[in-house]
Amino acid sequence: MTPEELEAAIAMTTTINLEVYYYWCTAIMILIHAGFMMYEMGASRVKHVLASGTKNILAFAFMIPTFWMFGWWIYLAMINGFVPDFEAGQYGVPWSEWMGPNLQDNASGVFWGAFTLFACTTASIMSGSVIERIRLSSFLILAVVLGSVAWILSASWGWHPDGWMVTKWGYHDFGASGVVHIISGFFALGILIPLGARVGRFNPDGSANVIRGHSLPMTMVGLMLIVVGFFGFLGGCVIYSGTGQWTNIYGMPTTLSAICFNTLMGVAGGMIGGYAMTRDPFWVMSGALCGIISVAAGMDLYYPGFTFALAFLGGIIGPISAKFLERFGVDDAVGAVSVHGTCGIVGVLGVGIFAGGYPAFSETVPTITFGGQFMGMLVMVALGFIPGYVLAMILKACGILRASEPIQEMGMDVEVENTAYPEGMASNL
Repeated sequence: MTPEELEAAIAMTTTINLEVYYYWCTAIMILIHAGFMMYEMGASRVKHVLASGTKNILAFAFMIPTFWMFGWWIYLAMINGFVPDFEAGQYGVPWSEWMGPNLQDNASGVFWGAFTLFACTTASIMSGSVIERIRLSSFLILAVVLGSVAWILSASWGWHPDGWMVTKWGYHDFGASGVVHIISGFFALGILIPLGARVGRFNPDGSANVIRGHSLPMTMVGLMLIVVGFFGFLGGCVIYSGTGQWTNIYGMPTTLSAICFNTLMGVAGGMIGGYAMTRDPFWVMSGALCGIISVAAGMDLYYPGFTFALAFLGGIIGPISAKFLERFGVDDAVGAVSVHGTCGIVGVLGVGIFAGGYPAFSETVPTITFGGQFMGMLVMVALGFIPGYVLAMILKACGILRASEPIQEMGMDVEVENTAYPEGMASNL
């Protein structure tokens, strides 16, 4: 073999290893959706179990073709704001040679798949908050808008090396505390306000009743599967340049070692924080998500001991936020607004507070600052809440957002025409 042939073989091996790495990150991320499905079904009462699981499955299914039709184009084309860059977007249109089998391009489908799974995650986050009263058809419309439009627009702005929030403000969000979690949490809040609470959730005086799901063990196992899926999610946020150096999505050097340290420390810190705050097994496991999300934006920069402390704080803040929203009559069945929205804010602002002044990866990108992170947080909150609220209000005005009270009393499983537990369990639980 000549030196030139050897060099070409090494380059091809590097390319193949990179593609295989992301291929399996994407596969592991599917566990997030298996976990969310179990999580939501366990948090539902028996008469609603199949409806909760079915809408989660269908959100996953609808996201894939819609993200192929227009979601990936949005990411590539909208980096400068609301005015498309058609030249950059040409690689993401469905009829492009890069959007199907192409022997000259082994990578596009793998990266598209990873981002599609991120999109599915946003829909699953929103899904749990609205269980037991939203109509399936309206939910699917909302899921597609969130996953294939709103979140990927935020990613184009703040999770792309040329996105305007990155180049103007130095916005840093390694593990998507903002571009996935704030967007999803506040989109869910925008829906919950017009959707209203489940029947029986609040008393006439405004006090809240606890509505327990039928299987807390199922919910806990589902949450643990989500934690497993996060290793694919966060592993997919690291890029191998082919030069011996791993980088984050912005091109800044990092290592898988740093991500492994901080993912595990984030999980543990959040769990312990949730336990210290509530002693409730639900919040112990939800605390794992609170912890990861509270550190995700900066976990490529943080020292593991600090990561644990910040994640511990996130595990405390999550249930406090959920109680706060409950006092305002918001019925978030699984605490998604708090776990993802509030803790996402902790994650984004944490980078500005604790990593402010960290140098940028190129001369065209400003240094990380609290101001840049704060402005980025505001954009994410607005980009999540406004479309969620406006679209939910339109669906409500059309009379198709919420199931009727008799249907809720019978159980949302009437929408799927089947029964989760035909024997051995009372259907009114």
